[in-house]
Amino acid sequence: MHTAKVVTRFAPSPTGFLHIGGARTALFNFYFARKHGGDFRLRIEDTDKKRSTAEAAQAILDGMDWLGLPHDGETIYQSKNQSAHQEAAEELLKTGHAYRCYLNSEQQEGERQQSRDEGRAFRSPYRDAGNSDNPDAPFVVRFKVPAGETIVVDAVQGTIKWDNKDFDDLILLRADGSPVYMLAVVVDDHHMGVTHIIRGDDHMVNAGRQQLIYEALGWDVPVFAHIPLIFGPDGKKLSKRHGALGVDAYRDMGYLPAGLRNYLTRLGWSDGDMEIFTDAQATEKFSLAVVNKAPARLDFEKMASVNGHHMKMAPQGDLLGYGQAFFEKQNNGPLDAAQSARLKAALPHIIPRAKTLIELAEQALFVTRKRPVEITGKTKKSLKSDAKARLEDLQILLGGVEQAQWQQDGLLAILTKYTQDNHIGFGKIGAPLRACLTGGAPSPDLALVLALLGRDEALGRIEDCLKLYYNRREQGE
Repeated sequence: MHTAKVVTRFAPSPTGFLHIGGARTALFNFYFARKHGGDFRLRIEDTDKKRSTAEAAQAILDGMDWLGLPHDGETIYQSKNQSAHQEAAEELLKTGHAYRCYLNSEQQEGERQQSRDEGRAFRSPYRDAGNSDNPDAPFVVRFKVPAGETIVVDAVQGTIKWDNKDFDDLILLRADGSPVYMLAVVVDDHHMGVTHIIRGDDHMVNAGRQQLIYEALGWDVPVFAHIPLIFGPDGKKLSKRHGALGVDAYRDMGYLPAGLRNYLTRLGWSDGDMEIFTDAQATEKFSLAVVNKAPARLDFEKMASVNGHHMKMAPQGDLLGYGQAFFEKQNNGPLDAAQSARLKAALPHIIPRAKTLIELAEQALFVTRKRPVEITGKTKKSLKSDAKARLEDLQILLGGVEQAQWQQDGLLAILTKYTQDNHIGFGKIGAPLRACLTGGAPSPDLALVLALLGRDEALGRIEDCLKLYYNRREQGE
């Protein structure tokens, strides 16, 4: 029987970034553990010394931290558990569930080729030779697959059966005494008290092999739950051709951790019509029983939509923190106090116009950009000669508004009255005034733009515009 306390784990190999599929697996483990009041553990599987790097391990830790997935207890490094792996292999040798195989690499390949030719699983000629043969020769330790069949009752995939004669006698310890993945993962999960192994369904056949090792060691077998892989928008297995593969790429694309958590959790799992949810809601509702068996498919449009909802839900301080790098990149440097103040005032009005932090920075540019505002392209064409007099009129009218009265409704009334008194459409003043105030950056209603810029900034931009784009033109500069 399993212990009362649920323990899940995420066990990535440190060979690169935190993969988007791995992040989804970690989320499922996280929510399941929290749902049952258990622990969510993190293990770095770094036994492959040729491919594992400290930099990649740190990238995984950084990715988990940014995504907002805290794990319980210390981070476990598989490479530090080698003695436990070797002890388990020795126990299997003692009980006859493993044997020493003295085949050299050339002999092994010959035997393997023969097994392929005969359409059977690999069996070493040393399988029944006893462990005392060739005591001084180098050897590997192999698992002795028993006769019969293996049945795994998977919490997602259902009941899966294998005939044991189709399983190779796999290596447990290499000739240098180092463990292979299949042994190390079983030993580590056992010592960590893991009760539920939630991972991608590409590990399904491993469950059969690992269950045999659990049983041979006399250990409780955890509950297996193999979740569907994530496919690209084209329905094919996610790869480099689909673009962003790591969570760091989605961070740089302007997604919020909460938005990405929400979207990834919905890939392969659902609870009725619930599309947008918080961590608390996901924890309350999460169940392996409703995880889909079919592969999930990335939908970047849907991802952006979900992220946009979380931007609206996010506290302003959090949004400013996550967006800081994007605002500064747009500004070519840190924002000064005045820019920051205008940005904070504008946020409630521009958040609904953006689905990512990149879009938010673009929508905020009209308030964060520095004077004099550069006007280029099609926007500059709106500064026709007949607009100069109107801009000068508006400069005087707006200049007469006191700071305390500088409000959206009052400013709109002034602009509207001016067009009515001069018998012109609003477009006659709207386009040139917007060009002066925003330089062509995306922006909301004109009166709101004036209000968000503030009296001094707005009047200053109009003055700059008249000097730079009209007075110089008239002087032939």
